[in-house]
Amino acid sequence: MTKILLIGLDGLNLDPTFDSSAPAAPFLADLRARSTYASITIDGPTISGPSWATLLTGATYAEHGVADNTLVGHRLEAYPDLLTQAATHGATTFAAAGWGALVDPAGPGPIIRTRPDDQRAGGHRIICRDGETYGYRTVDAEIAAFSAYALREAGPDVSFVYFCDVDDAGHVYGAESAEYRDAIGRVDALTERLCATVERRSALTGEAWLVTITTDHGHRPEGGHGGDSAAERSSFVIGHGIGRGNPNWPSSIRPESLTPLLLAETGHPSRET
Repeated sequence: MTKILLIGLDGLNLDPTFDSSAPAAPFLADLRARSTYASITIDGPTISGPSWATLLTGATYAEHGVADNTLVGHRLEAYPDLLTQAATHGATTFAAAGWGALVDPAGPGPIIRTRPDDQRAGGHRIICRDGETYGYRTVDAEIAAFSAYALREAGPDVSFVYFCDVDDAGHVYGAESAEYRDAIGRVDALTERLCATVERRSALTGEAWLVTITTDHGHRPEGGHGGDSAAERSSFVIGHGIGRGNPNWPSSIRPESLTPLLLAETGHPSRET
């Protein structure tokens, strides 16, 4: 069985990240060259709530009903997330994020189900931090540390780890600022740390892993998103095999196709098949 690590990088513009002359994310640029790469065009509002709900459940915007970041009026009870779908086949799961809408049961979500019974049985673990209050630069580093430990020691079957430092910088400084580029570099280093952790575990255990990386939207040059520009709608997925080959995916996929593709890599069907 292939173990899945999905890393979500919020608010990442593709051009500075993969700039051929001087990429802001040198690790990601190199990983892209050694991996399967597919482009994704975000259909609905280029806002985190709707986009992550689609990417993480395989449901379209019309299906899951998430219109904005409040998640009010969602229909997520009918559309389980990637981790929950995998758990129906016995997978152990892990999620870590600094944005509560993804993992915190105190709000109207979360997109990733809490599953308290599975947590008590040791099959599911959630790490939730408050990046909105304490800042995502600090919280992302904490999330990376917790996640590296979980990946090294437990090796969950399906994991989702989320970083938001880049989106934060885009809102405050704009997407053409030095601060935005620096944030991309920091998240690039955290992503490299998690990939190295998986590589070491795979070498020790012989496990097959698929590390996947995606974003929910980009930013306008002045900062901000929610519109229909190419920069805001452009996304991607990198699929990198460790202890196995890279996945055979088309060069372009729809946002709602990501979860079914990842479940297929584990050998299990999605909710729709």
